[in-house]
Amino acid sequence: MPIGRPLRQAILTLVIGLALLSGHSVYAETTAKPPDYKELRLFRQIMGIVQKNYVKEVPDKDLIQGAINGMLQSLDPHSSFLTEDLFKELQVETKGEFGGLGIEITLESGVLTIVSPIEDTPAYKAGLKSGDKIIKINGEPTKNITLMNAVKQMRGPKGSKVTITVMREGFRKFKDFTITRDIIHVKSVKKEMIEPGYPYVKIVNFQESTDTDLAAAIDSIGDEDSIKGMILDLRNNPGGLLDQAVKVSNLFVDKGLIVYTDGRVKDQRMEFRATRTGKHYKFKTAVLINEGSASASEIVAGALQDHDRAVVFGTKSFGKASVQTIIPLENGSGLRLTTAYYYTPKGRHIQKKGIEPDVDMKEELQKQQDEEGDEEGKTVDKKKQQKNRLPRESKLDMETDLVAKKALEWLKSDVTVKQFKQDRPKPMPDTAMHKEKEEEE
Repeated sequence: MPIGRPLRQAILTLVIGLALLSGHSVYAETTAKPPDYKELRLFRQIMGIVQKNYVKEVPDKDLIQGAINGMLQSLDPHSSFLTEDLFKELQVETKGEFGGLGIEITLESGVLTIVSPIEDTPAYKAGLKSGDKIIKINGEPTKNITLMNAVKQMRGPKGSKVTITVMREGFRKFKDFTITRDIIHVKSVKKEMIEPGYPYVKIVNFQESTDTDLAAAIDSIGDEDSIKGMILDLRNNPGGLLDQAVKVSNLFVDKGLIVYTDGRVKDQRMEFRATRTGKHYKFKTAVLINEGSASASEIVAGALQDHDRAVVFGTKSFGKASVQTIIPLENGSGLRLTTAYYYTPKGRHIQKKGIEPDVDMKEELQKQQDEEGDEEGKTVDKKKQQKNRLPRESKLDMETDLVAKKALEWLKSDVTVKQFKQDRPKPMPDTAMHKEKEEEE
């Protein structure tokens, strides 16, 4: 079976669940060591036995595609073979509008898992949460499903419904969520004033204009001297465009490395550095993250943390920062292959490890959740029951938001970022090959 003509230009993507990153191109490495022909003979032998003896006849194309899928799925959740239809779907996904739920998904140990629901989308309003395990889609088990097929099943015309069956930590049994699909339009940046001099800005996801929207939101508050400190909320932000993560970081970091990639192939090793041109804010900044913060969010949090430009509050982030190259094949199909990982300026590996906050509030949040659970178990009046049924509000509530409250306490103190961190262990690289990068002077 011919392998095909030389590989065409491939598109570099940061894994954000379901979307390609635009604007960065690389070439796939076409040279490789010769295959192990002994193993290929074994494959041909098994395929021949299946063709001759399996209970029913199976087309050669199905057998070969099944073998390819198995090979790629054994590597990681994000590497996959794209049939002609799936490859076309991927192109639609990056160019057009479609009805969806507003969630980012991944595979954890083969289980379809929600990275984060995007704020103000159908999934968010339905009450889906980061870490939820999707057991079924419209009654069909998701065992052994690929990410691309899961996306295809959950996407559909605006106004149509999809039922997903979820298992969540604390649930005693599976729960069905029936959600109406909608065109996903998300306002990337939201802002409000906590009190004079202390704005709160939330980035919902990283879109094409997030950096300019963020700068406009900050500038609308007043000149920089009027801002004593700002909370930058990246909680439940599943990510987005790589260039926007770099540009947003550049608003707070005026020199040095922001993020870099490393892989086996030379073309996959890239550095993204801050520029001295443009706006650079100097006021104190507190960054909020949680288990729903992924990919581009982790790049921003890691960069500001490594450069001592912010204190990070919350819980450990999701840990999702690998690079895929989409390689078109000659028959209209494609290959999606993990080719590199992203690292923070100090060489910290984000994939599956996440960003550790400077102030970990997991215990406080768990205690608050347990207390709320106890309260819900008590008899409440009908008015309160009705209130609890309403969709979750995305507006900041300083009375109940322990993480934002803690961040504000630090912002209002005289303690600088470096002073705050001096008695705390600094994040260090986790592998010998990723030493701290030299900063530009």
